[in-house]
Amino acid sequence: MADRRPGQGRYAHPEREQRWIAASVPTDAVLRASILDRYIVGTRLRLRRSERGAEVSFKFGQKVRDTPANPETVRLTNMYLSQDEYNALLALPACELRKTRSQATWSGRTFAIDRFHQRLEGLVLTEVELASDEPLLQMPPWAVKDVTFDDRFSGGALACATDEAISALLVSISQDDA
Repeated sequence: MADRRPGQGRYAHPEREQRWIAASVPTDAVLRASILDRYIVGTRLRLRRSERGAEVSFKFGQKVRDTPANPETVRLTNMYLSQDEYNALLALPACELRKTRSQATWSGRTFAIDRFHQRLEGLVLTEVELASDEPLLQMPPWAVKDVTFDDRFSGGALACATDEAISALLVSISQDDA
């Protein structure tokens, strides 16, 4: 019998990421996409709209953590949607997150760099995917602090944070830089 629990089964794949706060987007980074993420309230579901030039894609995903308090490793299940399917799911209550994603290469690895907009303006995060048994990497030169295990920097937490929590988070980042 197949395992039918969330985050299990043949369509769920493990995703392990290391994440840092970045001082800025590296000058050699290549713009990849403009992204709108909608984290469905009360669930582990994310609805994503991604624009890459004239190409627009829609994805519905579920991220289930291996360990509830640890944002480093998740089991990810994604499915691509039509625009009509995406539009139908927009009726669900959600917390939104807007970001511009770029990519940069350092030390033979490709890093995603997300520059956030609106309430999170000024926040830049960079991340890299790791193999399950791979040690954590050194910090890339554009990064300032490792936040891999800090749940406040996971997408769902950032999207649903109160204005007060975001303000405190951005202040704490600027104080760390000082």
